[in-house]
Amino acid sequence: MIRRRVSVLGSTGSVGSSTLDLMARAEETGTGAFEVEALTGGANIARLAEQARRWKPRIAVTADPARLGELREALAGTDTDAAAGDEAVVEAASRPSEWIMASIVGAAGLRSAWAAAANGGVLALANKESLVCCGPALMQRVRAAGGRLIPVDSEHSAIFQVFPADAPHQVEKLILTASGGPFRQTPLSRMAAVTPREAVAHPNWSMGAKISVDSATMANKGLEMIEAAYLFGMAAERIDVVVHPESIIHSLVEYIDGSTLAQLGPPDMRTPIACALAWPERIAWPAPKLDLASLGKLTFEAPDEARFPALSLARQALTEGGAAPAIFNAANEVAAWAFLDGRLGFLNIAAVVAETLDRSMREGLAFGSGDACVSALSVDAEARRIAEGVVSTLAIAA
Repeated sequence: MIRRRVSVLGSTGSVGSSTLDLMARAEETGTGAFEVEALTGGANIARLAEQARRWKPRIAVTADPARLGELREALAGTDTDAAAGDEAVVEAASRPSEWIMASIVGAAGLRSAWAAAANGGVLALANKESLVCCGPALMQRVRAAGGRLIPVDSEHSAIFQVFPADAPHQVEKLILTASGGPFRQTPLSRMAAVTPREAVAHPNWSMGAKISVDSATMANKGLEMIEAAYLFGMAAERIDVVVHPESIIHSLVEYIDGSTLAQLGPPDMRTPIACALAWPERIAWPAPKLDLASLGKLTFEAPDEARFPALSLARQALTEGGAAPAIFNAANEVAAWAFLDGRLGFLNIAAVVAETLDRSMREGLAFGSGDACVSALSVDAEARRIAEGVVSTLAIAA
């Protein structure tokens, strides 16, 4: 039986809710037992309170200070403490846990992931921005505390499961698969008029609005290239992307002897979450089964970087190194939300990223020599300021 003392950062989101669902299934089947230290969420107080009443954590935190009274009222009569605000989220992440799910979306999740990295346990990381913004420092922080970072993104989980951690010199290349998103075959001339509603309609995965836009532009795959480089110690030129519309093969590892190993499964985020939750064991749950005969065929094609320039921009940022990946992430986040808000055209998302990278490099935007998390957040804030200026300029021009 798997026994864990856990905290879930971002418990009310898709990944956090799926994590708690898997824990409940494990307890019901007698294959797991969990003690919950902390749960953190955003504005969905009803869901956070429901989770807290079920799991009886020592503390439940909403990131919204204005909702503290509502959370306290919802938890009245329980032994769970209520807290609110960014500092309370960081404090919750710092509490002793053997296993922490870090699934707060965006750069907002960086401080809590950084705090959790010092706990010395397993950090299950679903917040890609933490790695993109300060990956090498975050990895070192986890190692220094005697902990282990396990990726929860389906692509990086796939690599994690077939990567020879004790013999990385045997690996020639990492190959990330991409669905291609909803516009894989859309004429470029038509893409200029794409609406937010069309962009969030992913063909395979059910995701939030921002990450769905990232999939539509393939910026998500650019971010994942950067993550993979940091997670597995691979140079940019040894990481490839292949479009695989069925989303059955989640990524591949090519070895120096010509062998290529892949992890396969239906597109369901609970599988990589289960892998991280039970590691180094496996946990049984009613997972959807892979029926290759019914699928009939799996298809692959090279990504069209003229159609999806975010890929080449991410590779450029990774090759540049330093603060460039953090700048790429900040600019993309600003541009994606500007598109969702109707302030920016779809094809201009990549244009904002390119111009922000160029301006930031010309201005010498770089990490400082102090605390890596503070430095990354400073770069992130300045890159966002620059990106907002670029968005305003393009909006005026349109």
